[in-house]
Amino acid sequence: MKAFGKILGLIVLGLLLLIVGLGFALTHFFDPNDYKEEIRQLARDKANLELNIHGEIGWSLFPWLGLELHQTSLASTATPEQPLADLRMLGLSVRVLPLLRREVQMSDIRIDGLTLMLRRDEQGHGNWENIGKPAGTDEAPAQPEEATDKRPAEPAPTRSGMPIKLDIDSLTINDARISYQDAQTGQQFSAESIRLETGAIREGSAIPVKLTAFFGSNQPLMRARTEILGELRFDLGQQRYQFEKFRITGEASGEPLASKTLNFSAQGELLADLDAQIAEWTGLKFAANQLRGIGDIKVRELDREPRISGGLSIATFNVRDFLAGLGRELPVTADANALTRVEMATRLNGTPTAMALEELTLKLDDTIITGRVAVEDFARQALRLQLKGDRLDVSRYLPPKETDGASAARQSEVQETTRAASSGDSPLPAAPTRHAWSDAPILPMDTLRLLDIQATVGFDELLFDGHPFTNLNLNAQSHDGLLTLQTLRGGVYDARFEANGKVDVRQALPQLNINAQLTRLPIEKFVKLEKQESPVQGALDLNAAFTTRGNSQKSWVDNLNGTASFVLSNGLLVGADLEHYLCRAVATLNRKSLTRTSTSDTPFEALRGTLKVTDGVARNPDFKASVPGLTVNGNGTLDLRVLGLDYLIGIVIEGDKRAMPDPACEVNERYVGLEWPLRCRGPLELGAKACRIDQEGLGKITAKLAGEKLTEKLDEKLGDKVSPELKDALKGLFKR
Repeated sequence: MKAFGKILGLIVLGLLLLIVGLGFALTHFFDPNDYKEEIRQLARDKANLELNIHGEIGWSLFPWLGLELHQTSLASTATPEQPLADLRMLGLSVRVLPLLRREVQMSDIRIDGLTLMLRRDEQGHGNWENIGKPAGTDEAPAQPEEATDKRPAEPAPTRSGMPIKLDIDSLTINDARISYQDAQTGQQFSAESIRLETGAIREGSAIPVKLTAFFGSNQPLMRARTEILGELRFDLGQQRYQFEKFRITGEASGEPLASKTLNFSAQGELLADLDAQIAEWTGLKFAANQLRGIGDIKVRELDREPRISGGLSIATFNVRDFLAGLGRELPVTADANALTRVEMATRLNGTPTAMALEELTLKLDDTIITGRVAVEDFARQALRLQLKGDRLDVSRYLPPKETDGASAARQSEVQETTRAASSGDSPLPAAPTRHAWSDAPILPMDTLRLLDIQATVGFDELLFDGHPFTNLNLNAQSHDGLLTLQTLRGGVYDARFEANGKVDVRQALPQLNINAQLTRLPIEKFVKLEKQESPVQGALDLNAAFTTRGNSQKSWVDNLNGTASFVLSNGLLVGADLEHYLCRAVATLNRKSLTRTSTSDTPFEALRGTLKVTDGVARNPDFKASVPGLTVNGNGTLDLRVLGLDYLIGIVIEGDKRAMPDPACEVNERYVGLEWPLRCRGPLELGAKACRIDQEGLGKITAKLAGEKLTEKLDEKLGDKVSPELKDALKGLFKR
């Protein structure tokens, strides 16, 4: 038995010596450089590649199967004059005996000066598309169908045995470059100065990895530098790959950044488990200039439609400074400190075509907004909003108020008219002529036509132009250019309001309609004059339905049509004393002069009426006011284009026995029941201050009273001396 073992040992030793001897002979007497043309032809036949080896081929056989290539290029046989790849040097070696055990043990792999040049021509064909196909074919031949056997094909048998094991001392790629050009679009991309360094590559072990590269593009013109560090770990049998301590850093600049520089970084733990069809990025930390955030991202169902989930949190940052660092300036806002404190936390849920921010908490300066924001379809830009906020001052984020040329001209006109009408003795104010509204475009037409949105938004309090709107709720949707305001309701100053309407931008000229109801709105809070209090006070109830068209304040008012009914209750005409106007009229009839001037306001129980608006002019034929001791009737127009009023007002004394404010206007019984005339004309801001005694109407009253006086005297003189018919005829003569 010992002899048999010795013989077997000698046989094995002899075989080893024979293999070593053969390896020595092959490496010394066989030169692969003599077979370059055969290698080139093999590449053409098997891979459709044009292989040019300009440098020497160095090799070794045992115990390492070594190979070195120098100055080598590859091209498609269809375009041999356009290289697909150039290689300055490739060096690698593999242990021979471990290959028999399906183990790949390699020394250092080094690749220097690799250049990949990917091109797509005017017909959209890429220079890499035919590579790997047998020569003389453009695509794999179709397989004939089996006419007799309809059974499903048996699955390909899996290869048995141990999986391949990798053991590589290191991998180094130095000075590599990848470029891509598309002749159809003119786009160019490149990655230059690529350097990849790894430690020992062994399955199950942490493999140090470092990659650096410079990237560039021409549409838009961009440049970026990137470095990736980490430790790679893989299990080929389980198809599980981990990138531990992953970190990517870099900086970018170019046209989109307006010559600014973006410094970015991200880190965390990456995992791809192809057996479970999941990929994860845990412990995510990222930064872009001063923007900082953390999160976790998980992708499931990689073999079907991937499902994305996770969490994201962004620390407080200054949006203005962040965008300025990207070469983007925000529009000037009324509050320069707006958008300086923003932070966000949310859960992510989506697919490659949709994304939702669930459980969203957004802190916008002093406002907290919660809810959900989702894009249901990126291609359609289908936006879905379900948001609830606590307190938001909208005016902070709007542009500063500026007075355009038309508004400035009108304000100057109104101020001049107001100064002239400061006294009730002044002439009737002139009607305003300057248009009160801007013709600047308001609606982003192109955006609205593409908008696909469904929104449910609510705020506990929303401030606009200083007005506190409370418990505000909005439901709206937009699709194919039709924006529908389903509901807008809330409160303001203890009043309630509700509105709905539509904006149709499918045509060249937008069409708008709105229905609104107001209940107990304190009108003095909304009618404000520069350095003056509102000319009217009271609680307004309003029902209105309007339509208009256009895309500016001016066009909206010029084309405004519709109807409205209103009641203004328990109010006050500020700085306008109707009793004083009446007193002036009575004093005129009494042929006396007033000794006092008006200093008081006029309280009223109610002002009511209906409006019919045609092309921006509201006609009010049934204006009525209830003032203690007086009834006021009116008929006139409100020109909303110039914010002017023109009314004929009649004041009826109801028999109130209160003392008049001046002895000159003592009221006798003949004045009770008469309609005393006023004419109101001028800027709407004047309110009742624009009213004056209508001299023509007062003359008619004087004639009427004179006729009645003559009739009384005629009755006294004639008595029963003439017939009743003649007496009536004489009375009628004097009443004319």
